[in-house]
Amino acid sequence: MYEIFADLHIHIGRSENNKPIKITAAKSLNFANIAKECVNRKGINVAGIIDCASPYVIEDIENFLKNGDAYEIEDGGIIYKDKVCLLLGSEVETSEVGRNGKCGAAHNVCFFPHLADIKAFSNEMSHHIKNITLSTQRSDISGYELIDIVEKYNGILIPAHAFTPFKSYYGNCTDRLKDIFKEKYDKIFAVELGLSSDTYLADMISELENKNFVTNSDAHSLPKIAREYNKMLVNDISFKEIVMALKGENGRKIICTYGLDPKLGKYHRTFCDNCNQVIQTEKPVEVCPYCGSKKVTFGVFDRIELIRDKKESKSPENRPPYIYQIPLSFVPGVGGKTVEKLLEAFGTEMTILHKLSYDDVEAVCGAKVADAIVKAREGKMTISSGGGGVYGKVTKE
Repeated sequence: MYEIFADLHIHIGRSENNKPIKITAAKSLNFANIAKECVNRKGINVAGIIDCASPYVIEDIENFLKNGDAYEIEDGGIIYKDKVCLLLGSEVETSEVGRNGKCGAAHNVCFFPHLADIKAFSNEMSHHIKNITLSTQRSDISGYELIDIVEKYNGILIPAHAFTPFKSYYGNCTDRLKDIFKEKYDKIFAVELGLSSDTYLADMISELENKNFVTNSDAHSLPKIAREYNKMLVNDISFKEIVMALKGENGRKIICTYGLDPKLGKYHRTFCDNCNQVIQTEKPVEVCPYCGSKKVTFGVFDRIELIRDKKESKSPENRPPYIYQIPLSFVPGVGGKTVEKLLEAFGTEMTILHKLSYDDVEAVCGAKVADAIVKAREGKMTISSGGGGVYGKVTKE
């Protein structure tokens, strides 16, 4: 067995023939370009592409398989250039009865082993979604119903960015995931944390103790791929192996997760929509302390403070560590040209982030850049919290 890097939440912006898929994502994000980015620049071994249920993307995948560089494997997934496994996924927005009886919405990432499976899933979901060609359109079913449809086509379901304020189970639907999935709760074996959360915050909720955590980029552009990712121990790169790692079966496992300090996430703290200020009070508040407005959007930190049922965060013994890592694009003084220099010299971002010494970086980009990258890697930079859709910031001091 060997270690691999996996990012399981990557969007597609447009199809090859320029049809819109994810409206808010970059046009350059298509199936082929994601595969090339993972191999040539990122060094990611498994990429979960979560807009593959769109008929336009299915057509692109069929064409991609004809070019000779990619092929489907029996254990699930598409192998490109023998270096990356592309998992065929779909992000589905479910309709839930939210808190206080209000309508809630939650995102789920669902993965399928083969193109035939996701084609069949797409066909069935077209009866529950008004426009199946677009990414993450609201369906008329709940997560409780969706998981049966996913399993019908040999897939798995992972609650996506589980704490974000607008489109997640804990964020705007429920205080307890078990209330949504009921007797099917044991079928949920992994939960995605999201950019504004981390393992230590999520482990304030006791019902998550027997669930594995993953953290992924939710990339809306090629450079954002692998800003968060997972290191796994597997026998090879395939759907079957990733599922075993997510479940912790047969020696396969998640070794650790690499993610932003949640303060950098754009929904970490509560935000006042009236006076546009991030609210960092000790206790969660529903009224802005600065202007008195009730138009506040709860942040992930504050939401977890409200629903936690543990006095302190305590992870189960088998919980993989969460390692704070600032992506190159967030490091002050490391712009696009600097990143290109590093990639030209050392190959991929995974090499730069995990293997290079101070001296390696200094030789290519000078002492100032080397100092910034090492400080970011060691968690020695100051971070201001994000909120209201605005990312937090990293400063050198």
